[in-house]
Amino acid sequence: MKILVIGGSGHVSGAVVRAALSKQFQVWTVTRGNRTLNPQAVNLIVDRHDWDQFKQTIEQQKTVWDLVVDCICYEPETMRHNIELFRGRAKQFVFISTDFVYAPEARLFPQPEVGDYVTGGEGSSDYGRKKRECELELINGDIGDMRWTILRPCHIYGPPSQLGCLPTHGRDPELIRKICAGEPLKLVGGGHFLQQPIFVDDLAKTIVSVAGNARAGKETFNTAGPDIIESWQYYRIIADVLGVKTLTIEEISVTDFLKATPGARPFMCHRIYDLSKLRDAGLSVPSTSISDGLRLHVNALLNPAGC
Repeated sequence: MKILVIGGSGHVSGAVVRAALSKQFQVWTVTRGNRTLNPQAVNLIVDRHDWDQFKQTIEQQKTVWDLVVDCICYEPETMRHNIELFRGRAKQFVFISTDFVYAPEARLFPQPEVGDYVTGGEGSSDYGRKKRECELELINGDIGDMRWTILRPCHIYGPPSQLGCLPTHGRDPELIRKICAGEPLKLVGGGHFLQQPIFVDDLAKTIVSVAGNARAGKETFNTAGPDIIESWQYYRIIADVLGVKTLTIEEISVTDFLKATPGARPFMCHRIYDLSKLRDAGLSVPSTSISDGLRLHVNALLNPAGC
């Protein structure tokens, strides 16, 4: 199998590269070269936003890939470029979208792949809107014989990303220090929103499992972990890994927080998902428990001295 990963040195894309190499795939990456590159891949150093240079670089490979994975696209124009360039150069195309495409005020529990979508806003809401527009470009575009698959992950965790799943401690680089120091964590709604975080290596395995799977063609899938937890439990697990017995959580009013930060609305809802479609299609279903995954994540970030 031949796979091209766009954004091949990032959090998710780097995990996809590792998963593909473990399956003995031939791997190409598109990257600006600002991070450490996997020496086992063919690393194409180019800015994908420089359309002429990107197009030339891809054309020079003279390759038809079994799978092309775009981990970073969020502009409709970029998706149109993808379609133009890869419809004759990819058998399957995977777009990594987001669960923020779902309108937070109209969520179902669990949320299936069909629902009401965000149409505007700012911050994370605008991010979700753009991702949805990219989805529609792919769904409605002239893709020729290329099959497309859309994956909608929820909160993705795992090294080397920062820990934290809910304001005001989302992706907080100081989170380990704060927990070790016994500082209170301030969580919107007291951290009682339900979540279903997905370990990054599980997501990567799901992405790679699309290769050669005809049942995944022209389909959209929710991708989430096996455990549904309240957000505060995420932080309690981290404290347990650190050996910290007392974790103090202070509640921030949802109403007050939204008045000050309206773009954070997608976080202020339960984010739980129906994974039956993913399972029925024969794709790799995420299986790493939240306790095991967070232990791996914390230990990867923790300095040798611990707390």
